[in-house]
Amino acid sequence: MTAVLGRPGDPAEPLVGRPRRWAAPPRPAWEEKPGGAGLAAKGLVLTLACLGVLFPLWIVLVTSLSSRRTIDEAGGLVMIPKGVTFVAYRELLGGGQVTRAALISVLVTLAGTLFSMTVSVLCAYGLSRGGSLGHRWILMALMATMFFSAGLIPTYLLVQSLGLTDTYLALILPGAVSVFNILVLRGFFMGISPELTDSARIDGAGDLRILFRIVMPLSRAVLAVITLFYAVGYWSAWFNASLYLDDQDMMPLQNVMIQLVQKQEAPVGLGQAIRTGELSGLAVQMAVMVLALLPVAVLSPFVQKHFRKGMLTGAVKG
Repeated sequence: MTAVLGRPGDPAEPLVGRPRRWAAPPRPAWEEKPGGAGLAAKGLVLTLACLGVLFPLWIVLVTSLSSRRTIDEAGGLVMIPKGVTFVAYRELLGGGQVTRAALISVLVTLAGTLFSMTVSVLCAYGLSRGGSLGHRWILMALMATMFFSAGLIPTYLLVQSLGLTDTYLALILPGAVSVFNILVLRGFFMGISPELTDSARIDGAGDLRILFRIVMPLSRAVLAVITLFYAVGYWSAWFNASLYLDDQDMMPLQNVMIQLVQKQEAPVGLGQAIRTGELSGLAVQMAVMVLALLPVAVLSPFVQKHFRKGMLTGAVKG
């Protein structure tokens, strides 16, 4: 009798002189290779999703580059460009309130991101070292703040008692550190091979030298992602400015955009141009939106490649 091995229903084949054929285990439907119809459906869905995101941005950009006559003929928002003009941008960036607000936003974003990254990296590195003093209790205290908060009124009273109202520090310090970002950094730091840090410590390197010479160069991906998170947060922030600042000359760009779009208040220096018909108020609104979205739209593609390696690896290992 010749032993055979194969799938049920297959003709019997002798084992001697023939390769064995093992039955492949069944795979779930979502792991199967998609067919032509599946690929076409995915392409259609992704195309519609991209159009749903890009089409409003296109309308905003085209309207900001349109003249008052074109906007009046279109009855509002413009979809097809006719006679592109940069009058709205030239007036906005001509040294008035919008220019000052944009400069304030840039400085606050740079200073706040640098401060937040410094505190987050140092805290995450200390919590990633198993022998550091009280790291478990500090970690538990930080995680508790993710679920429990004192509330808006105690926070405002604290900022007021520290004398931070009507200062730019009120735009940075109240939300300078994110515990979630610290946990992601900590998880990534813990994934670095301990042999590297131990060998450096044997050679006489201290903690700061290990951090700056070994840990941070190996963590460029997660550092880039967390830096983007902090930068976008500072650039898009408006609530702290509306809560802690009374001086209109200190308002960042996002608050000026809110005044222009929601409250229909023209920026200082442009009110006369809008009333005389030289500028369209709608074009000015769209131009301010473009200026607010431009930095994020430019920087995001350069950091996108680090998201999977930095964000997901740090979160899983944490």
